[in-house]
This record gives sequence, C-alpha cells and structure tokens, in this order.
Amino acid sequence: MAGECNIESSIPHQVRISNPPSSSRIKSPIPLKPKLDDKQSPEPPEARKQSPVPEVILPSTMPTPPKSKREQAQILKGYKADKKDTKVFENVTDGLRHLYRTKLYPLEEHYKFHDFHSPPLDDPDFTAKPMVLLVGQYSTGKTTFIRYLLERDFPGMRIGPEPTTDGFIAIVHKEKEQEGTIPGNALVVDNDRQFRSLSYFGNAFLNRLLCAKVDSPVLESITIIDTPGILSGEKQRVQRGYDFVGVLEWFAHRVDRIILLFDAHKLDISDEFRRAIEALKGNDDKIRIILNKSDRIDQQELMRVYGALMWSLGKVVNTPEVARVYIGSFWNEPLHCDANRRLFELEHQDLFNDLQTLPRNAALRKLNDVLKRCRLAIVHAHVIAYLRSQMPTFMGKDKTKHRLIETLPDIYVEIMKTTHIPVGDFPNCKKMQEQLKTYDFSKFPAMNKKLLEGVYMMQQKASDLLKLVHNEDMLKVGEEAQKIRGGAFDGDNMTPFAHGFDEGAKAGVGETRWIVEDKMAEYIRIFNALNPLDGKISGSVAKSEMLKSKLPNSMLGRVWKLADVDKDGKLDIDEFALAMHLINVRLEGHELPLELPEHLIPPTKRLGVKNNVYNTDSPDSGSAKFSSVSDNSASHHR
Repeated sequence: MAGECNIESSIPHQVRISNPPSSSRIKSPIPLKPKLDDKQSPEPPEARKQSPVPEVILPSTMPTPPKSKREQAQILKGYKADKKDTKVFENVTDGLRHLYRTKLYPLEEHYKFHDFHSPPLDDPDFTAKPMVLLVGQYSTGKTTFIRYLLERDFPGMRIGPEPTTDGFIAIVHKEKEQEGTIPGNALVVDNDRQFRSLSYFGNAFLNRLLCAKVDSPVLESITIIDTPGILSGEKQRVQRGYDFVGVLEWFAHRVDRIILLFDAHKLDISDEFRRAIEALKGNDDKIRIILNKSDRIDQQELMRVYGALMWSLGKVVNTPEVARVYIGSFWNEPLHCDANRRLFELEHQDLFNDLQTLPRNAALRKLNDVLKRCRLAIVHAHVIAYLRSQMPTFMGKDKTKHRLIETLPDIYVEIMKTTHIPVGDFPNCKKMQEQLKTYDFSKFPAMNKKLLEGVYMMQQKASDLLKLVHNEDMLKVGEEAQKIRGGAFDGDNMTPFAHGFDEGAKAGVGETRWIVEDKMAEYIRIFNALNPLDGKISGSVAKSEMLKSKLPNSMLGRVWKLADVDKDGKLDIDEFALAMHLINVRLEGHELPLELPEHLIPPTKRLGVKNNVYNTDSPDSGSAKFSSVSDNSASHHR
C-alpha cells in the first residue's frame, strides 16, 4: 500500500466510530473517611483494620474524580480560561476575527500550516466585500462578461479573439476622481486590502497583478477578479514564470463565487485548464458554469454542445452531482439565433439572482470558510505531530523520513482510527508527499493539546456567531442596500423589457381594463353550465370544474384562497373568472402570487365600486359586457 494515495480503499471495513459504553455504577478511587465529633474517640488501629471502608457508589451522570492533584489543577485552569473568554461581539466579522487570532492562528503558526496549505488571514480578509472570480480559456468572454455587468469599460481592459488578458486584474470600487490602476507590488503593501499575502508568489506574479479602480455602483457590493486566459494546445507548454495554479487556489479559498466560462465553439479542456479546475476542488459550492456565446448556434446544435460540455466536465470534476450550467450570451450584441431568446432570458435571470445573494450571505460564507480551515488545521497538526513522534533520536533519520513519506496513506488511516477524523478532512496525499520532502521531520513540533483544545473551543463558539448571522439577516430584510445595484443589474428594471413584465400574474399591470375580461365570454359559459344559485356557485361545484385542470390540490387551494375575495366560501361570476384566470397562469408555467395583486382584484370588489352587470343570460355569450357604477360617479352626475 506504500506510496498509494487512495485512502478510502485502505480503511478496513470493521472500523466504526462509536461512543465508549457508559457504566451505571462507578467506584470512587478516593475512600471517604467519616468525620469525627469532638467527644468521639478514634478507633484503635486493630478496629480500623477489621472494619472495611464502606464502598461509595457514584451516579453514572457524575464525572470520574481526577486521579491526581495535577489533573485537578488542569481542569480548574481550563474552567477559569473558559470563564475568562466571555467576550461579547457586536457582529460576526469582529467575532470571527478575534477567534481566528486567538485560537486558530497560534495552531497554524506552531505547525507550519501556512507553508503547506494557505497563507494566514489578515484583517481585510474578514471585512472585504464579496469577490467573484472568473476562470476560463482564452476568448471565452471573461473580460466581456465583466464589461456586460458594469456596462462600461475599466482600466486595463483588453478584448480580442487572441489571448489578451495576460495577468490578474482586481476590479474594485472608487470614486470617479480616484479612478486608475495600482500595480501589483504596491497593491500587496496596502493594509486596507485583502491582497497582502499574494506577495508569497513572488515578483514574477506581482508584475502580472493589477488593481483597477472604477466608479461603478455594481462594485459597491462586490469585487470582480479577471484572470488570464488559460492556454490550450502547444501554447500551454510555455511556462508563465509563477505558480498559476497556486494563485488560483489562493483566490478560490477567499472568493464567494467562482464562474467557469466555456465557449460554445471550444469545449476542449486543456491540461492547464484541467489543473486549474482541480485546484478549485474543495470549493465546489462556490462554482458556477456559463456556456457563453450560445446564440451563435441553433437549438439542435445547442443541445449537442450542452451534452458534450457535461461529458467533458464529468471527466475532470469526478463527482456524481451535475454541475449547474447557465446558457446564454453575456454581451450587448444582437442575437444571431433569436429562437432561444426566452431560454437566454431565464438563464440570465437565474444567474443574476444567484449573484444577488452574495452581499447578504457574505458573513455566513466567511464563517463557513474559517470553520473549514479549522478542520484542515486540526488534521495538519495531527499529521505533523505523528511524523515527529516516529523519528529516531540519533541514527537513520533520512531512511525513516523516506519510509514515512512513502507510507503517508497508511499514516492517514492510522490517524483516522485514533482520532475519528473523517477522510474528507485530510489534505491531498500526493501534494503532501511532495511538500514533505523538503522538511526535517525531527524539527517538527510534538503534539500540543492546549492549542488543539483552543481550536475545538473555537468550533463550539461558532454556534454563537451563527446566532449573530441570523440576527444580522433579520435586520437586513427589506434593505435595498444589500442588493447589487447598477450596471446590468438595473438595465431593464422598471421597463417593459424587465424579466416577467406583462407575463403570468403580472399581465395587465397599469392598464385600465381588467385583464380577466379578455376571456370573460368563455368563463360565463362555463359558469352558467354549473347552474349557479343566486348568482354564486358553492365550493363543491367549483371543485369539480377546477379539478379538470389536473393541478394538485395544494395549488388549487391557493387558487381558491386568492379568488374568494369576499371570503364567503362561494364564488360569483367575477371570482370564478378570476379563479380560471389564475389556473391558466399556472398551467402556462408561471408562479402564483402570494397575495392577490391590485390589478387582478375584480372591479366590483374594489373600494367605491357598487355593482356590475353581466349579461349571463344572453345566448350569445361572446357579447357579454361589463359596466360598473360607483357611488362617487353617481353623485357627480346628480
């Protein structure tokens, strides 16, 4: 098994995680001596030898007393430390930053976590705006997508069919008077930004790093990261001069959303693109996929391209779940194949709804990432301490080091057995083996239980931060400031071209006529066939007609609650027509409103309207007319 990294297959099937059995009767190791009164004389030594000390039975819920004064002191010390650490935080960001600095960072520093996995977190990492990372091969429309979102150009932007963007560009918000660029070497020394630890990748990378300051309302809520186009074919043999995959991994741990872009005409995944996608593993919940430039192909070709993309991704991602793919053309050019316009609009709206959640869920995402970092740091500490414990004192250090690296999968299994840590928390085995080759295991620190206990305590306190997240979300409800504004996010709002305008339950908004009247003749014919009594039909009669729609009872129940405006348990002609209209809305694939919109309320049910007259007895149902007389208008004519 030495040298292999398939950890799951190396775990014996009989290993199970279970709690130790609890005994109902625990004998106290400390004999209790009876207290003597002043008048009572102690027993002679012979009597004490003959009379045994009575056995003391402790209940099963009481912890076993410590065996030594040292253990008693440790428990008291831990209790005092836990009582002392009762700092109250006003928001999630401050609490998370404090817990990281006091609990997690000391463990990371002690076991060289930053050399193996990720640089330490700075204060701006906790206060920064949500970030969106764009990744894709060259000429897939990454820079064009940013321009589409902002609806304007930005400094450093280059668009072309050839590989144009040759570096990383962080697009941040600044006022119009301060627009410009910041070079990479100056950016990483800015204490107010979250890019300081990028200096770890050296000058070759910093020369390819740029910060573009743009006055855009979109950037008030998010920060966008543009990346170089990933090379394909012979071009990928040229080295970039820096750890490109490592930089992507650094961003993947810190961004809120990762968008992979594919061109509908170029679905091949090069070796460099494959390594880039593999570097994003562990952040699958952040990844979204866009099949861009989809208007260049017709419906039949689009179906084939979509299937080919899913097949290619399945070979790289290696997960049973199907990735969410958004289909569209995210630019401001005319559509070549207009037949898919409706599909593109729906996909566009779904993607923008997903991006709108980023500002609201930023604190929860940071808490999730830090807790994920906690689990990895705990595993790393166990691995380093185990390697240190296996090293000899004097002879054979190099030979032992080589053997430990080769048997690292077995070491993972051994640690899993003793600590009950899930296999998914362990780092990549092959990568860890390569990194360990440059270290002296005899200089690794031994196990420090105090640091580990601090991290476990931090995980327990995370529940308090979750409550703060919930409280902050309650305060944010209804606040428009938490939504992304400007650019393409406001492009068609409040216009006839907005998503869902004049469709479904929104049809007829702002019109003087009642939209239900368009099919009133048909509704009157059906209503008369149901033999209304005193101008109304009962619920059982209406049910027989509504069930013909084949909608589930739960949905028909919602229709009834919306249509029964006066809540009398019966439907008149207006309410019946409204019910049939809502059923047709749902059958066309639109959602029903939670409350009846004002424009759908029958005119006779609105304030000030007294009555209406339908010619329901006319054999020519197509000539049915509607008229209403209001108290205000009647008094005006008088």
